[in-house]
Amino acid sequence: MPKTFVLDTNVLIHDPNALFQFGDNNIVLPLLVIEELDNLKRLHDDRGRNARLVTRMLDGLRSQGKIAEGVPLKSGGTFRIELNSVKELPVGFLNKPDNRILGAAIYLKDKGEKIIFISKDMNVRVKAEVLGLEVQDYEKEKVKFDELYYGWREVKVKDEMIDRFYKNRKIKLDEKCFPNEFLIMKSEADEKKSALGRYFKKEDLVVSLRFEKEHPWGLKPLNVQQKFAIEALLDESIFLVTLVGIAGTGKTLLALGAGLKRVFDDSYFRRLLVSRPIIPVGKDLGYLPGTKEEKLSPWMGAIYDNLEFLLEVSGEKEKISASSQTFDLEEAIEYLISTGKLEVEALTYIRGRSIPKQFMVIDEAQNLTPMEVKTIISRAGEGTKVVLTGDPYQIDNPYLDASSNGLTYCVERFKGHELFAQVNFTKSERSLSCRRAFINRQRFGGIKKF
Repeated sequence: MPKTFVLDTNVLIHDPNALFQFGDNNIVLPLLVIEELDNLKRLHDDRGRNARLVTRMLDGLRSQGKIAEGVPLKSGGTFRIELNSVKELPVGFLNKPDNRILGAAIYLKDKGEKIIFISKDMNVRVKAEVLGLEVQDYEKEKVKFDELYYGWREVKVKDEMIDRFYKNRKIKLDEKCFPNEFLIMKSEADEKKSALGRYFKKEDLVVSLRFEKEHPWGLKPLNVQQKFAIEALLDESIFLVTLVGIAGTGKTLLALGAGLKRVFDDSYFRRLLVSRPIIPVGKDLGYLPGTKEEKLSPWMGAIYDNLEFLLEVSGEKEKISASSQTFDLEEAIEYLISTGKLEVEALTYIRGRSIPKQFMVIDEAQNLTPMEVKTIISRAGEGTKVVLTGDPYQIDNPYLDASSNGLTYCVERFKGHELFAQVNFTKSERSLSCRRAFINRQRFGGIKKF
């Protein structure tokens, strides 16, 4: 017997194609969902874009028949808009859109249909459960976060293989590896004897790191994961890199340092493009006065902090200070931007662009949906490298979690691709407080240990 799935508005905003993801079952949208889509379609962000996409799809379905009675879907199921009664909910449920959508689902259940309510909102799912509805999160684009691909691992090898690796700079292992997976090879006889390598699928060999001695813009790697990250960031054969880890592990700093080297020092890319989603932590600042650059300044503070640090460790700060007698961070960054080789942009303005031969760094990518990450990657033109950084434990988007955000989705979907590399950081290097936070998270099972 086909099931009836009642979708919340946020499911369609998360994935406009959600209508077609439930096989040969029945899909129902309460009329209030259409009203919410109508309100959202005026927004000039991804929510507005997705609302407009869904609205166009619904308008197209009208040609299939009367959508109030049910029309066939290409997935084999049916779709209809429920415009009849909404059951009155118990005392305590306020007259608000979320509750009225739940009321429509209860009404259909009372009619005898097998209802499954789908929502990305955790509180709405809790309320649906209280009301006796069978409820689920939208699972299509979720990954098993506990099993997320790390991009590196430790392997035990015979002692003589370590010696052979250092002599030949490459070795063949019996281990089954993913393309561009990094390996920490440790001797079975002595764990202190080890070597670092990277697996190349075409040659079926583990090869020593090419950029092990590189210090992009003065950055010296402080641990093994940072060495792996520099290798992935500087290698021109890798066009998509994901750096996943808690705060203080150096993800953004390494990405910016590598980007500045490849653009300013090597002239391999035409421009370093840095962006991040504009999602506030705490109370929103509201509308801001000034130019686009002035409006972006509060959101890009973390980027500017990292750029200031890089200007200092690379020696560029001293050069600027010597030439102008003083060092002004804003002037230094404005100078870098004025060269045309550095661009700091909000993600809002990336849509519709074609970005060739550039080094793109997307910070805080854990706050993006899978669809938004797909959009960003599709902007990359010929010769462009895309770097996504983020911490899946620090998500500010209310409809995403560690398993459903665009960053972890990207890691899982590109795992095994020869143009992709992933590094999961497990050690904070920013400060003692960050290291303590990491230890506490590890103690309570937040991070997988090796």
